[in-house]
Amino acid sequence: MIVPFDFSRGYAQLAELGGIPAGDVPRRIGQTDLVQRFECGKIAPEDFVRDLANYLNIDVDHDRFCEIWNSIFLPETLISEDLLIALKEHHRLVLLSNTNRIHFEGILTNYPLLRQFDEFVLSYRVGFMKPAPEIYRAAIKAAQCRPEECFFTDDIAEYVEGARREGIDAVQFYSAAQIEAELRRRGVEWTAVS
Repeated sequence: MIVPFDFSRGYAQLAELGGIPAGDVPRRIGQTDLVQRFECGKIAPEDFVRDLANYLNIDVDHDRFCEIWNSIFLPETLISEDLLIALKEHHRLVLLSNTNRIHFEGILTNYPLLRQFDEFVLSYRVGFMKPAPEIYRAAIKAAQCRPEECFFTDDIAEYVEGARREGIDAVQFYSAAQIEAELRRRGVEWTAVS
């Protein structure tokens, strides 16, 4: 996990537009398969925005919806760009994420540290979401090494287990310090960026 998020920030704004309680927004969205289809690349952004707006009975243009949809992301990242720069000197960095095109384009624009990754394996591009085996296999291919040579971390235990089932060395993310300790335990060394 690199960029923290708080869905309630977006839900509150959608609720305001639709005149519905903010707590009802996630429940209503959860009654559809729109987000899952969007995150698997089975629906275009324009169709997703239109269909979700219709379902929530809100009147919003595409650009405003994208602003609201991306408002969930918090400003401070959970790991530093300096760590990524240092790791990249000797290791291939692959970002593996359940995401959609609107979120990823917003993150790419607003979080420059993503430029440190060599490749992105994204659910909406691959057509599968974690913990499906196919997305981990795509990440292994992108990493250009054997599964046991890969290190993966995620804040969701189920996704960590999915990676382990594919032979990947994986741990649950709790903090940047914990991940740095996990890397050092595996013999990964780096010099702090000055």
